Amino acid sequence: MKSKTEIREQIENAEMLLIGLGEEFDNVRLFGKEERYQRTRKRMEEGDIEWMIPAYQDLLRREKNDPLGELLQNFSRLIGEKNYFVVSTSTNSVISLTPWREGRLVMPCGNGRRKQCAHGCAEAVSDLTGEEEKRLRGFLLSLEKGEATPQEGRALLGTCPVCGEPLILNNIYTGAYDEKGYLEQWGGYTRWLQGTLNRGLLVLELGVGLQCPTVIRFPFEKITFYNQKAFLYRVNETLYQLTENLREKGCPISENSVDWLQFLC
Repeated sequence: MKSKTEIREQIENAEMLLIGLGEEFDNVRLFGKEERYQRTRKRMEEGDIEWMIPAYQDLLRREKNDPLGELLQNFSRLIGEKNYFVVSTSTNSVISLTPWREGRLVMPCGNGRRKQCAHGCAEAVSDLTGEEEKRLRGFLLSLEKGEATPQEGRALLGTCPVCGEPLILNNIYTGAYDEKGYLEQWGGYTRWLQGTLNRGLLVLELGVGLQCPTVIRFPFEKITFYNQKAFLYRVNETLYQLTENLREKGCPISENSVDWLQFLC
């Protein structure tokens, strides 16, 4: 593997940076094997409140004092004011709280901090209020302890002012995911991509698996292949392999991407 100094120099010398943050940034290794998490998640799935899963994961990461928030802040300082864009298929809310450059983050899978109508009404997606976040955390703790039922959480965030149906969190765990929550940022991303052709582009694909391969993994391969000045780092604990046509244009790294980012920063 290249040294930290070499990779930092590549970042510094790149004209543009394309950064993908994948499922490893959910960091469920902190709690994923715990019986309480598995039990509570099963209750959510069986009770038709899967949309709460990202919020529950946020809660457990805070409980575990997950250092990822500080790590991402260090990373954002490292790339500074370079011309970059961040695409994330993780639903970890700390990614949305990182001080990226204005308008340079898109999270197509949503997270645990925005709400929508359960039936996808035209009403705009909106951020949770502080009171709603507090109420949600309290319910999740009660659900984990068996003191609340999934049914009690279905209308926890109120009702849609258009159709009267419950409001739910805006993420891919709901079958009625309202994509308006990210489409504006996605438009900015596609316009930014148009400017990468024949530019010195460094692509950092970190922790991206096969959960949503058409969002990051496959497009990043295509972008790297067609741009003669592009180079790809693919960092993943298990799915780090590169396609044959990228053998000379990329570097596969078999390591958990969060650990690798700690090495880099």
